[in-house]
Amino acid sequence: MPTTRAFDEMYGHHGAAAVRDAYAPIADWLAESPHDVMTARRRQAELFFRRIGITFAVYGDPDAAERLIPFDIVPRILGKTEWSAMEAGLVQRVTALNSFLADIYGPQDILRAGIVPEELVLRNPGFNVQMIGKRPVGDIWVHIAGIDLVRTDADDFYVLEDNARTPSGVSYMLENREVMLKLVPELFAKFRIRPVETYPDLLLDMLHSIAPSNTGHDPTAVLLTPGQHNSAFYEHSFLADKLGIELVEGSDLFVVDEKVFMRTTEGPRRVDVIYRRLDDAFLDPLVYRPDSMLGVPGLMSAYDAGNVSIANAVGTGVADDKAIYSYMPEIIRFYSGAEPILKNVPTWRCREPEALAYVLDHLPELVVKEVDGSGGYGMLVGPHATTGQIDEFTAKLRANPEKFIAQPTLALSTCPTLCDAGVEARHVDLRPFVLTGTNGSRIVPGGLTRVALDQGSLVVNSSQGGGTKDTWVVDD
Repeated sequence: MPTTRAFDEMYGHHGAAAVRDAYAPIADWLAESPHDVMTARRRQAELFFRRIGITFAVYGDPDAAERLIPFDIVPRILGKTEWSAMEAGLVQRVTALNSFLADIYGPQDILRAGIVPEELVLRNPGFNVQMIGKRPVGDIWVHIAGIDLVRTDADDFYVLEDNARTPSGVSYMLENREVMLKLVPELFAKFRIRPVETYPDLLLDMLHSIAPSNTGHDPTAVLLTPGQHNSAFYEHSFLADKLGIELVEGSDLFVVDEKVFMRTTEGPRRVDVIYRRLDDAFLDPLVYRPDSMLGVPGLMSAYDAGNVSIANAVGTGVADDKAIYSYMPEIIRFYSGAEPILKNVPTWRCREPEALAYVLDHLPELVVKEVDGSGGYGMLVGPHATTGQIDEFTAKLRANPEKFIAQPTLALSTCPTLCDAGVEARHVDLRPFVLTGTNGSRIVPGGLTRVALDQGSLVVNSSQGGGTKDTWVVDD
């Protein structure tokens, strides 16, 4: 199981034989568990997920509606000390993201200072000109952030990308913990594991904290979904149920006198906070796409009047851009005066001629991504690419270099993972979720560990066939 190429969460580096302290009970459990028993438990997990309806749609796949996200029953372990350092870095980063968004839609000091190129922001497809001069409650823009982290060494965690618009995956974090409690209760007795089950309560507290102050009643929050055909609809319905709030589509809401109301069997009910799971372009057909059937006509007038809060705020998509990501160390320094706690992955911005030349000369060694891409789509993993794919991306880069960034092929850490042939090392990443309201920033200890199930693969995205693991933060 140890690997000489990547840091192994269980064994450390370079084929070490000794198990790291945090994983010692896992090593004993694996040694005591026959492969057929482990496989039977995996099948039980699949039955559980199918029974409760956890599926993930993969666009373009005719069988997408029936696809389960594969679940691995070997947990990923993080020590309390590791987590504390990571937590501080996550709060620092999300605080900087909020400062950046408040600034670019306000005084634009960072643009005038030349820290981030003006055209990269103002011409960005995610920059929402309607939000210029607007201030959400508490000047908080990113209420729910999913920050993707990868590990390359015992002490080295890198931010791979920021998800500041409508991050997904938290339902799988919660369901993974529930299924593990059912399948391997004996393993929980070997650890002191910090809970993730408080996430719905923390999320609801955050949503209530950003309600407009002029409502005169206890705030009413709803979760706005594009509908059952959306790839993450299961998560939308799951979270609404856990929060005890209504799951609504655009047709369930209407606007009168710049206030949002929800249709109910008892008549209209005022809505104060909308946890939206659809993109800006579909929110209000009177302002954005006139053909949108998913949003609420007049919603932006109510938002502009301060009569409803939207989480995440409108306009946060610009912070998801991977070219903006490449400036995050400078953004953190500009707003906090401190050095970043969590590192960025070194990134070449292909819009810059010298960077483009380097990338074109080294394509077989690099990972190339679209600046506005997500889900593992539209990317090239150079070491695993064919000659035809290299040629295709060479043409794309020459035609539209500003649409791409490139990064070195990192040796993502590996975790023990149950495979058909036994327990083997597979590459993983981690998506913790940061909640920020007027009551501060809070993070449940853990997150969604995604695992590349194919041997040697570095693509962990669920939409590309990756799986998930439960993530345990344990006392050292």
